[in-house]
Amino acid sequence: MIRLLCFCIVLAVPCKAQEYAFSIARVKYGGGGDWYSDEQSLPELLAHVRTETLVNAAPTPEIVELSNNRLFTFPYLYLTGHGNVVFTEQEVIQLRQYLEQGGFLHIDDNYGLDEAIRREMTKVFPQQEFVELPFDHTIYHAHYSFPNGLPKIHEHDGKPPQGLGLFDSYGRLCVFYSYESDLGDGWEPESVHDLPPEIRESALQMGTNILVYAMMGSN
Repeated sequence: MIRLLCFCIVLAVPCKAQEYAFSIARVKYGGGGDWYSDEQSLPELLAHVRTETLVNAAPTPEIVELSNNRLFTFPYLYLTGHGNVVFTEQEVIQLRQYLEQGGFLHIDDNYGLDEAIRREMTKVFPQQEFVELPFDHTIYHAHYSFPNGLPKIHEHDGKPPQGLGLFDSYGRLCVFYSYESDLGDGWEPESVHDLPPEIRESALQMGTNILVYAMMGSN
């Protein structure tokens, strides 16, 4: 069902019964981490996407818990934060089902998320570890071209940014993990982090690529 929805979105055909073709959602998780961080980031990204592409996304994201069946109505999920993340057994099962049925999860490390998210995603896909995507992967060229891969937005530990992935049973990239980049900081309004305009623009462009890629349902 999610795959069919993605096909309609790529063509940017809005449903007659509503103004927008789809909504995206921010994941609310347990464990104590600030799942709500960079709270203005997604509306800013969605405004950019609606201006620069034909993707007909609702301008305001919703909030969803992984245990809620509403999960399956969102083709794109966004998870971010600084601290601990804990998935319940039910959430692990439901997230795996969501991803295997065509859903897409973007994990955006806002610093300090790495250890917890690797641990929890191992529960979802026990046979996999995150792998770095090559710079010629479609996600880096879905709308804008990023020949050098994930852009560096906010400095944390002096490490290079990495775009990491997990794959469903068909070989489709279903989880994209932006590590040591902090795209969400770049999506926030210009006044929040005082980033140079070109850095903020690269964050918005990369975010657009990720959302467009999720709608494409490509490998």
